[in-house]
Amino acid sequence: MPFYSSLKSEREQDLRTVEGLLRLRKALDKAIPQRTLDQTLLLASWNLREFGNTKSGGREREPLFYIAEILSRFDLIAVQEVRDNLGALDGLMQILGGWWKYLVSDVTLGRQGNSERHAFIYDSRKLSFGGLAGELTPPLRKTEEGTLVSDFAFARSPYLVGFRAGWFRFTICTDHLFYGESKPDDPQRKEEARVLVQLLKERMQQRDRWARNAILLGDFNVFSTKDRTFLALKEGNFRIPRGLEGIYTNAKLDKPFDQMAFIAPDLRDQLEIAKAGTFPFFAHVYRDEDEAVYGAKDYQQWRTYKMSDHLPIWAELGVDFAQGYLEQKRGAGAGNALVAPNRKRPAPAQGRARKKA
Repeated sequence: MPFYSSLKSEREQDLRTVEGLLRLRKALDKAIPQRTLDQTLLLASWNLREFGNTKSGGREREPLFYIAEILSRFDLIAVQEVRDNLGALDGLMQILGGWWKYLVSDVTLGRQGNSERHAFIYDSRKLSFGGLAGELTPPLRKTEEGTLVSDFAFARSPYLVGFRAGWFRFTICTDHLFYGESKPDDPQRKEEARVLVQLLKERMQQRDRWARNAILLGDFNVFSTKDRTFLALKEGNFRIPRGLEGIYTNAKLDKPFDQMAFIAPDLRDQLEIAKAGTFPFFAHVYRDEDEAVYGAKDYQQWRTYKMSDHLPIWAELGVDFAQGYLEQKRGAGAGNALVAPNRKRPAPAQGRARKKA
């Protein structure tokens, strides 16, 4: 759990923060499954609006405590819109505690990069960083003059990292696709989705891939599930947990902007039944009925700069494959040695991961 010791009950703002945290904790207990030691992985993605941008007012202690409380309910969180200034992220990590770590990309240069980074925040007691970290970029070609050029570029380079949670070894790629005009299938956004899915799918088909399981998640800026931006995932054979299909993920609850999709053989039996969803935090902090308390101009917009204009999306994955592995090992004949998932030799088909009690 986060550290609350710096909150002082004699301070009016801190007391308000305590009340908000109590409401949050009660709601999170009902909405999010309990974390386990090694049986499950609670994965989330959250676009934190302009996180680290001091021009929009920044984050004071109060919203940082609320954000930390929400993040602490998960094991691994992909975060989009982390700005060049990492002060807000470092303040968040102080509240979360020393066992929480982060990996962060550099900003993509240029106006379209918007001084944004991608980040993965993870509980190092549960996950280990595998050493793989990099940005996905389209392949280059050589011109007649002998120089290398690219025919396409992402506004913000997707960020890919390798992790291990118990037996589950996986690569995870987070993105924040180009927004552009406020309409479905902006040409740049549509092409970013197509190229991103193609690059990751091709990588997963190569023998020297870092892991055979891949997760793609982040802010796709999808306006509807009929968008080409969204259909690129399905056409690339990425699977979306049923609990996340078509749900609205922005704070206004009218767009399925954020997505989470898998090419993960070790999870193939789970995605239809996995627990998944969003968390509507404005029902518990910075509520509609709190407008007079804060006295902010254009309160509905103002509060999105304290929390976000996106909801966190999440899924619970079973990562304890021991039962199925041992059952197959028991049934294997002499000479049919089995290996654990994600090792260099191909593993047998895994049974359904064990649910927690």
